Amino acid sequence: METLVNYFQHIPSYQRSLILAGGLMLFWIIEGVIPLIRFSYRRVRHAGLNLFFTLTTVIVNFAFAALIIRAADYSTTHHTGLLWLLARVSWVPLWLLTLVGLLILDFIGAWFIHWLHHQVKWLWKFHLVHHSDNWVDTTTANRHHPGESFFRAFFTLIAVIVAGSPVWMVFLYQSLSVLFSQFNHANISLPKWLDNVLAWVIVSPDMHKVHHHYRRPLTDTNYGNIFSVWDRLFGTFRFVRYTKGLHYGIDTHPGDTEHNRIGALLGMPFQAYRPPTDDGVTVAAASSPYSGGKN
Repeated sequence: METLVNYFQHIPSYQRSLILAGGLMLFWIIEGVIPLIRFSYRRVRHAGLNLFFTLTTVIVNFAFAALIIRAADYSTTHHTGLLWLLARVSWVPLWLLTLVGLLILDFIGAWFIHWLHHQVKWLWKFHLVHHSDNWVDTTTANRHHPGESFFRAFFTLIAVIVAGSPVWMVFLYQSLSVLFSQFNHANISLPKWLDNVLAWVIVSPDMHKVHHHYRRPLTDTNYGNIFSVWDRLFGTFRFVRYTKGLHYGIDTHPGDTEHNRIGALLGMPFQAYRPPTDDGVTVAAASSPYSGGKN
């Protein structure tokens, strides 16, 4: 554990960049070998568009980096935040403190802000860029409008302050967050039993694909990024057996010129609000149209 702490305490920026690029390349290759769905799309062009938004996400995160690091250093120096309260209990080991810290960061910095984007109309309009992707694959993971990236970075800052996370834990969380997001967006076909087992602890590919169905109520489920516990705890978890039957994208922006052009995507949050429709079923029964098949 000490080795892990020391590594992320001093991890160079280029190695953090390699984690992002390496994970993206790894899952992009794997989904080309064992795809869940064989899309008919221009894969390289699609990746290029989504990599543009990956770049804007990196720029926004870089702009917030100084604030986040300063907040982490302050909590370490002044022992502020929930982790420092827990650390006063002498028997609590470092691995448990790390797990609790990652859970707090994941809840506030990922799950909660993601949930908010689905509840507040003007935030939803920024989040549309992510949901408008009709071909969900690993490159979709960082397809976020710069405005949404700002809100996510801001909530990460709040999470660091609330948790009192040291710098090494922040870097560990951000690295895991990138890798898990690339993994659960990847267009890969895992054995169903394995995916189901993983979904009890982490957000698996099949679990997150449900969230990318093009209509409510499935769109408003499975918000998790790393840990699946939050969706189970707050009743937003939904299981779909036949994930190949899901239809990606968003019903309010079906046209190719709207969801597959950089200019249109950048301007999407500034359009008039378009109310989404639903499949005419309750959330509790949302899995019924898909649950009878085999993946």
